[in-house]
Amino acid sequence: MEKLKYGYNKAEYKKFLSGAWRYLILFSLLYCAHYCTRLNIGNAQVYMTEFSSEDIGILSSVLFWTYGVGHLVNGRLGEIFGIRKFIMLSVILSVVCNIFMGFQTSIAVMAVIWGINGFVQSMAWSPGVSSLTKWWPGDKRGFATGFANAFSGFGQVVATLMVALGFVLLPSLGWRSAFFVPAALPILMLIIYALFAKAGPKDIGLKDYEEEDAAKAEHEDEMAKIVKEKGKLYPYFHLLSKPIFLVWIFVVFASGVARYGLVTWIPKYLNETTELGAIVSLLTSTILPIGMGIGTLVVPTLTDKLCPNNRLWASVVSGLVSAICVVGVALLNPRDSFQFVLMLVCLFFAGFFIYAINGTVWAYAADVGGRVFASTASGILDFAAYMGAAIQAAVYGFILGDGNWNAVFISVAVFCLLIAIVSFASSLKKKV
Repeated sequence: MEKLKYGYNKAEYKKFLSGAWRYLILFSLLYCAHYCTRLNIGNAQVYMTEFSSEDIGILSSVLFWTYGVGHLVNGRLGEIFGIRKFIMLSVILSVVCNIFMGFQTSIAVMAVIWGINGFVQSMAWSPGVSSLTKWWPGDKRGFATGFANAFSGFGQVVATLMVALGFVLLPSLGWRSAFFVPAALPILMLIIYALFAKAGPKDIGLKDYEEEDAAKAEHEDEMAKIVKEKGKLYPYFHLLSKPIFLVWIFVVFASGVARYGLVTWIPKYLNETTELGAIVSLLTSTILPIGMGIGTLVVPTLTDKLCPNNRLWASVVSGLVSAICVVGVALLNPRDSFQFVLMLVCLFFAGFFIYAINGTVWAYAADVGGRVFASTASGILDFAAYMGAAIQAAVYGFILGDGNWNAVFISVAVFCLLIAIVSFASSLKKKV
């Protein structure tokens, strides 16, 4: 008798695996390109000389607030009204916001447009996590969510390169080119995604896969029963009633502060403390998101094997190491050649471990929500992440008005250390 894999025979499994990889790669590439219409403002700020650090901090903060709030509602709405529709609409509306942004002169109008952009951007990631759970069973979710999240890290590199390309191709437009040129890439990827990505196994003529882990299968049945009996909005109450879910909310909030505390301001730091020049500083800063992309690809995958039932242990290690690396960035002198190289090494590993925490969060979201409401779980967690991002953008923007870089780096290190401490304490008490 032919042995079944996830409930499929050999031919079906081969077809399923092909569809799973195709969706994972196409969604990851689309989300990578999606960053070109969100993170471009941080990269463009070196040329936005008519605006103060406080202004840039406000613009970044507005997007983070609306992005976070958007996740809180769009994660669930995507599962109710259609995952694929939400992802595609997110990309289209974000491109439109960027085009409008490039024509503005008023900081108030820019804040409104960028706030709208944050909300529509939030329609992609949480629904995307839900789609990944439909293709990737529980024993592979750390890998799948880590892979997709890695491309969001690489998306920060791509966004930087696209902004630099805009400066080269349309130098007469100054910072405005950073909103026009990068918008082309997500549109191209959206066309490819729309043509070839399938939302789930049923779209290629297969039944849904069967969980091989009995506990995970029982958990998914429980989630389905909850939605059926208590209504489509009850998943919010169910998740927030779990103490361990609240711990993950803190972890992802703190990692949001740390991640964007570096991503938003490192290009400006390099431009101010070195003689590299604006564009070279921008390109040099990509060492951080490169580390992020690799970290979130590696660590969540390891949790599938090493700690699949308690992924918080990854946050313990990652929090400690990233705290040490960020302190290293603060202590090293970027004007000294040798110390500058060491600082870049610290930036790489700070990004590696901070974003490893972020990547592990989405594996947990897929675990706790399953195929039933992983998008809802991701939405709540991403809301927390971007509340942290929003707070750092506003606070650090004002701190840097006085040029106090040490305050930024030390506080980021403290948040990383808190992640390690809280994760360690929680891991000793209860498994995830």
